[in-house]
Amino acid sequence: MPHPGQAAGPVPSGDGEARPRLEAEAAQWLVRRQDGLTPPEQVELQGWLAADPARVVALDRLAALWRDLDGLPVSDVAALKAGLAAPQPVLRPPVTASRRPPLAPSRWAGLLPRLAGAGGAASVALAGWLAWSQWQLQPTYQRSLVSARGQQLPVALPDGSALRLDTATRLDVALYRQRREVRLPEGQAMFDIRRDPQRPFHVLAGPLRITVLGTRFSVRHTQAGLAAGQVHVVVEEGRVRVAQAVAAGERAAAGGPVTEGEFVELGAGQSVEADARGRFAQVHSVRTGAAMAWRDGRLVLSDVPLGEVLAEFERYADTGLRIRDPAVAALRLNGSFDLRQVPALRRSLTLALPVRLVPAPDGRTDIVAGR
Repeated sequence: MPHPGQAAGPVPSGDGEARPRLEAEAAQWLVRRQDGLTPPEQVELQGWLAADPARVVALDRLAALWRDLDGLPVSDVAALKAGLAAPQPVLRPPVTASRRPPLAPSRWAGLLPRLAGAGGAASVALAGWLAWSQWQLQPTYQRSLVSARGQQLPVALPDGSALRLDTATRLDVALYRQRREVRLPEGQAMFDIRRDPQRPFHVLAGPLRITVLGTRFSVRHTQAGLAAGQVHVVVEEGRVRVAQAVAAGERAAAGGPVTEGEFVELGAGQSVEADARGRFAQVHSVRTGAAMAWRDGRLVLSDVPLGEVLAEFERYADTGLRIRDPAVAALRLNGSFDLRQVPALRRSLTLALPVRLVPAPDGRTDIVAGR
């Protein structure tokens, strides 16, 4: 391998497809090495290099281009930056076996073969800037989190933030150098975010993006139970910005770029709900202790339809209860309940509402109108 301070020789030419692939892989290794390799990754890199001498040449040549970027005048770098189309951040699918995605050709890899034969400061700066941009877009931490039915899962993030997943919750975490991002496709979670003005924290839930610098809040986005199909945000401490994700739908769901539309700002003790299309209800004040009682395994209700209450209990465990009559499902319930105590719920229903519990032949219990 040439010494790091020396210019590497040309990449041996192969067929028309092999060389672009080789340089794309070399570029991926370059940006991964800039981020720091774990010992297993260092072994993987050495194995990749040992398999083909052309890989050594390709990696050294790109490393030399990177170093030469530091020698360019600031004005030249600024001019190159202005002429480049800004790459859009992409949240890749969660990776569990490794903290980085596998090697794959990047979107700008097709430029590398053309740069290989070009000379001058402009081509050097362009290659270096593209490598730097790609490096910036790589997450430094990536993880998928899932809580089981009836489970609450506390999670500490490497940035000092803390999450608490409620029952049956799925979310994907990706920490980047310039932002932090969580996608919440289903469930409810509490966020205690370490303040970092240089890296705002975003939560993407349904049609909304919630942005904070440092605060404590909860986000609910479920398809069953209370407020099913809506996004519900409650702020316990600090302030958050809740905005419509204009690029929502297929692109946002796939991890594409997200911009903001209409928005509201919430302070401590405030809450807002939005429907599946991102239309906001009125901001209102809440008792955060009651709104976030799920952290202690409790459900505090105020004039809630019985059908929603039962669906919420079902998110935590099988209650064995069933409602067939829409009029019974519409009955309103108040009170504070332990989500882990279904027998207590059964006793409360017959005391608080005009209903009876009737055993059914299939082993379940029907909640029917009282007589």
